[in-house]
Amino acid sequence: MTTRTLLRTALTLTTALVLGAAAQAQTAYPNRPIKLIVPFAPGGSTDLAARLVAEYGGRELGQSIVVENKAGAGGSTGMEFVARAPADGYTLGMATVSTHGSNPAVYGNKLRYNPVKDFAPITNVATTPSVFAVHPATPAKDMKEFIALAQANPGKYSFASPGIGSLGHANIEHFMALSKMNLLHVPYKGAGQAMTDAMAGQVTAITDNLPSALPNIQSGKLRALAVLSEKRSPSLPEVPTYGELGFPQMGGGGWFGVVAPAGTPPEVVARLNAAIHKGMKHPEFIKQMEASGSTLIPGTPEAFAQQIQQAMERYERVAKMAKISLD
Repeated sequence: MTTRTLLRTALTLTTALVLGAAAQAQTAYPNRPIKLIVPFAPGGSTDLAARLVAEYGGRELGQSIVVENKAGAGGSTGMEFVARAPADGYTLGMATVSTHGSNPAVYGNKLRYNPVKDFAPITNVATTPSVFAVHPATPAKDMKEFIALAQANPGKYSFASPGIGSLGHANIEHFMALSKMNLLHVPYKGAGQAMTDAMAGQVTAITDNLPSALPNIQSGKLRALAVLSEKRSPSLPEVPTYGELGFPQMGGGGWFGVVAPAGTPPEVVARLNAAIHKGMKHPEFIKQMEASGSTLIPGTPEAFAQQIQQAMERYERVAKMAKISLD
């Protein structure tokens, strides 16, 4: 065998080994459990979506996805954890319109992550309406009557929010600016106590995700006046959207999707996107999300990145209009 032949053979073997190693590295992911961070307490809409993603997406990956709840600062604590994690595909996060829309607008320089630069979007998962509801003792049967009542009595009626700068706060401040009414803001340390006091009549109104508010509406403890969604919810078909009421600027409902730390390899992002989308086609996944009032909106990483950018721009305008800032 000539020297040239030996060199050619060695080069062929080296190339085969490199390509084989690269292929093995790609197929090896994931070879250990994946952590999925939910930046809110257990039990909410984001938590439900995350646990379904973990169960059915994990099946498609052939690996466990373990959900961890890291609540605090309107979701910012959990998202900061994800942003600082190694970009290896083993720590993911559930991004929401709060963590990647209203929080950047409200917290400004105090936010310890960049919603664009610090994350690699994987896919949006679902959109969920929120609902504006009042205590049944309120002398207004629909939103038109409520606006007239509030306009005639500035500051007399109140609304509860999970806290200053929260998504609920931002949305109602936006609505007040558009409808030219003035409600007294009563901030709470979380949605649970806010809802409790709204049902007790301690505050007049509240806006909350439809899945958590729906049982209280169905039982008659609250009266729904509007839903924040592109179209009416099948769960509350008699309740109009803000757009139908003449306020299309309010936009659509909230959303939640999966992100990874910036720098996560594109092949890992693609693998996760494909696995989550396959999991979302499972009948039980669809059934549970629809039962919660949510609509599945799977998409590409690029489409999700665009949705994040749109949310940031929208809530930046809202924060300036309503003069909401925790910076």
